[in-house]
Amino acid sequence: MVSSPKYPSASETATAQSGLNRDTALTQQQVNMVNQVTPYGNLTYNQTGTSNFVDSNGKTVSTPTYTATTTLSPEQQGILDQSNTAALGLGKLANQQISSLTDQLSKPFSYSTSDAENYAYNLGKERLDPQYAQEEDKLKAQLIASGVRPGTAAYNQQMTQLSQAKNDAYTQLALGAQQQGYNQALTTYNNPINVISSLTSGSQVTNPTFTSTPQTSVGGVDYTGLVNNQYNSQVQSANATNGALGGLFGLGTSLLFSDRRLKTHIRRLRTLANGLGWYVFRYLWEDKEREGVMSDEVRKIMPKAVSVGSDGFDRVDYGKVLA
Repeated sequence: MVSSPKYPSASETATAQSGLNRDTALTQQQVNMVNQVTPYGNLTYNQTGTSNFVDSNGKTVSTPTYTATTTLSPEQQGILDQSNTAALGLGKLANQQISSLTDQLSKPFSYSTSDAENYAYNLGKERLDPQYAQEEDKLKAQLIASGVRPGTAAYNQQMTQLSQAKNDAYTQLALGAQQQGYNQALTTYNNPINVISSLTSGSQVTNPTFTSTPQTSVGGVDYTGLVNNQYNSQVQSANATNGALGGLFGLGTSLLFSDRRLKTHIRRLRTLANGLGWYVFRYLWEDKEREGVMSDEVRKIMPKAVSVGSDGFDRVDYGKVLA
């Protein structure tokens, strides 16, 4: 009989896989960090130190740290220096002018409509009064020529309408003057604030744009899979050898792997007369179904029918189980 191979240590396999993944990541990181040279400037990568961490096994692991440095061309650096100087100058000028806003903002905005109306009245009087005086003389002459005498109702009505038209003209002039005067007063009030706002908008701090760190895509060696495949291959080889010798039963023994850890697709079919479950399953290294018992259940009912091999897995003596 050829004994089955011992299953590899999960901890050792995980540690080895982690190390290989880290090696692959560092290699890809270094390959991706390509220095770039352009007419406007250069981008270079340099290792500037190391970072340390403690892994799951308590060991200190060191990994390199890198710095990406952007260097502008002399022309672009000159433009940047000039822009920064101008922005700084505007910022200082704005700070100097802020003190002038103290008095401006301490007084609420106010506007007098009477001043605008008086200004508009005085300005319009020079034009409207002569115009309506002529209109009045012309209207009187027309009424008299038409036989409408002063003091009559018709005469008084026509003169009243002319007076109302004159009042409406002055009212319209006053309303327009109010709106125009309000806009001018508001502009005067806001002008110092707008000037400082314009100065400060030219001195805003521009955050630097950092280059994205190249991202790695770990696709290294599947060490865990290789170990697993190797183990399965060794198990299949041992089973094939044992099968070539005539099978376990053919060699006069009824000991068979019955450890639940070595099985998959487990499904209970029925219960034997001795109370044990009878299952259909597949071994991890096979792609065909088999039937049998589970060693953990046999150990509870027939402990003498279960033995542990050098590989740490249970065997069951089916001669005793099925007696």
